[in-house]
Amino acid sequence: MQLTHTPARTFLGISMSMSLIDNRTVELWRQFMPRRNDIPGRVGPELYSLQVYPKGYYQRFSPATVFEKWALVEVAPGTVAPEGMTLFQLPEGEYATFIHKGDVAAFVARLQYVLQEWIPASGLMLDERPHFEVLGEKYRNGDPESEEEVWVPVRRP
Repeated sequence: MQLTHTPARTFLGISMSMSLIDNRTVELWRQFMPRRNDIPGRVGPELYSLQVYPKGYYQRFSPATVFEKWALVEVAPGTVAPEGMTLFQLPEGEYATFIHKGDVAAFVARLQYVLQEWIPASGLMLDERPHFEVLGEKYRNGDPESEEEVWVPVRRP
């Protein structure tokens, strides 16, 4: 686990509203992937899975709570969104970052540890900014050897 500061960044992609009960992640990525290489102004080959949770999402957690999930690539500022896609502006801020290797069950356990133990012990607080995962060259959907970089927004009290 480490603290990482990111400047404001520009992304481009598509989003869907969903909950953990009505998880539409596969549908989202099926729509996005055929178009990913046609995006102008790309900055790097990575894909980004980003979640915008409603205020207080983790304080009043329910798997039925709807949030917005994005499939994105990073683009240069000033990039014009092609039809059917939207620009997303990530604000500057601090993140607790870690590499997750393995399946979804291990991811859930690791995220619980970060949210319930690591962040409180660090003297930081969970922030209300977007959460995201960087799906780089070691990411292999469904593979137990898959790796992704997880970014959890934090702030000083």
